[in-house]
Amino acid sequence: MSFLSRILGGGRIDRAQMLPLYQGIVAIGREPAWYRDGQVPDTIDGRFDLIAAVMALTLLRLEREDDGATWRAATLLTELFIDDMDGSLRQLGIGDLVVGKHMGKMMGALGGRIGAFRDAADDEPAFREAVRRNVFHEAPPSEDALGFVSDRLLAYRAALARTDSAALLEGKVPSP
Repeated sequence: MSFLSRILGGGRIDRAQMLPLYQGIVAIGREPAWYRDGQVPDTIDGRFDLIAAVMALTLLRLEREDDGATWRAATLLTELFIDDMDGSLRQLGIGDLVVGKHMGKMMGALGGRIGAFRDAADDEPAFREAVRRNVFHEAPPSEDALGFVSDRLLAYRAALARTDSAALLEGKVPSP
């Protein structure tokens, strides 16, 4: 039995165990510096774009592991994201008949970020362009703001790479 399986109860991980990690992802996405210094629009869409970017980088980190418990954790983390976004849409007054359509678009957006950041891998100019398209798509920032957000997301990705999987799954989210 792997180390992760042992600490996570033999693979019997549940959503409650993933909540601290999800809350840490959201907290990073809500940090004021993104909106102040990075000029990410401080709107519902801007906040979604940033939380989805941080979530995508976290999921990419988890996908590197070759452990069933980690894959299960990534699935549960994604389910928490879905539940949170669904609840947010409903709080905004989006009706039952169109929530599914909005959720489909949001999950497509998350998948797009995962693909874009995976494709950019270790190519900083490509990563910067992926950030431009996936975080600022409707409001191109100044080059300084784009640099700030790109550098900060790259720093988060590097911190994730240095973070032990067990610590990450316990909700110890590194700062960007």
